[in-house]
Amino acid sequence: MHNEGSNVISRRQLLVEDWKHTLYLWRQNKLAMVGTVLVAFFILIAIFAPLIAPYDPIEVDLSRTLLPPSSEHIFGTDQFGRDIFSRVVYGARIEVGIILLVTVISGTIGLAVGITAGYFGGVIDDVLMRITDVFLSFPNLILAMALSAMLGRGVFNAIIAISLVGWTIIARLARAESMKIKSLPYIEAIRALGASNIRILLLHILPMCMSPVLVQLSLRMGSIILTAAGLGFLGLGAQPPTPEWGAIVSDGRSYLVEQWWISTFPGLFIALVVLGFNLLGDGIRDMMDPRIRR
Repeated sequence: MHNEGSNVISRRQLLVEDWKHTLYLWRQNKLAMVGTVLVAFFILIAIFAPLIAPYDPIEVDLSRTLLPPSSEHIFGTDQFGRDIFSRVVYGARIEVGIILLVTVISGTIGLAVGITAGYFGGVIDDVLMRITDVFLSFPNLILAMALSAMLGRGVFNAIIAISLVGWTIIARLARAESMKIKSLPYIEAIRALGASNIRILLLHILPMCMSPVLVQLSLRMGSIILTAAGLGFLGLGAQPPTPEWGAIVSDGRSYLVEQWWISTFPGLFIALVVLGFNLLGDGIRDMMDPRIRR
């Protein structure tokens, strides 16, 4: 009993020390701190959008069309008299939903394909990797456009299209990790004790693959926003009057020279959020590097 209590305390101390070291590495990485602040700012805007936005984002008021930025409308108004600031703030909610759903769907597909191919090998590996290669042979945005056009316009179909494009890198990464893990002695011991393949995959291979996959998913969040904004800009994503950032940028195409604020402010938010996710992802990757964590 005394030894078990000592072991529990020792594990807790190791966990606390690991978190302290992670926090130290995060503080040392100034760019990761900047990325964290930008992402946190983005998430807070999405959470408190009803409290931040001064106007209804879809309310049409033709008496105030194309007003320049002012104290009343700090980002100006669009061709329908809608407040750009309110639309950008509510658009953050749309982007958060897209990021979360695409990350979950593409991560699940990629992990399932990757660990299955890496663990079983042989014909299963060949078939799954050739399918992956087919998806990788097309540029992400072009393939997402084709899938979105086939599925139909709308935010949900855009999410499905982006997810079906984004799983390939996760699959290759999970495959490489599972091939390395399945040859470890403790996996052989578990198999010798009679554990089924499903049990080994779910309880031993999958958890060991999660760390590098989560890092890769964090690095891809910026590209998810760019792809969603691209589909929205082309009219294949969110449809009017949904305040999605890419769609708002598209609304200002015809007014870009004189009414520059319609496209500029949502475009600036896209750039800042993508930058934030990229910096945060790079920081997480560096902090997870074993050579740095020594």
